[in-house]
Amino acid sequence: MSVLRFFLTLFMFICLLAGSSVVVTTLCLMLRFPPLLFAVVLACALLVIVLRQLRRHNPATV
Repeated sequence: MSVLRFFLTLFMFICLLAGSSVVVTTLCLMLRFPPLLFAVVLACALLVIVLRQLRRHNPATV
């Protein structure tokens, strides 16, 4: 059982390391290429607008 827990912990650590490196790489690319930063900001704004519309359309869900 401890071997399984070790491999699970190792897998979680590797996934966390990979995810954080992807976030850092994306941030560096966004600072290097301003159109990519603009595209990400625009996508976030559109997501907020769509979520507001969905919440207004169906107020029963939280």
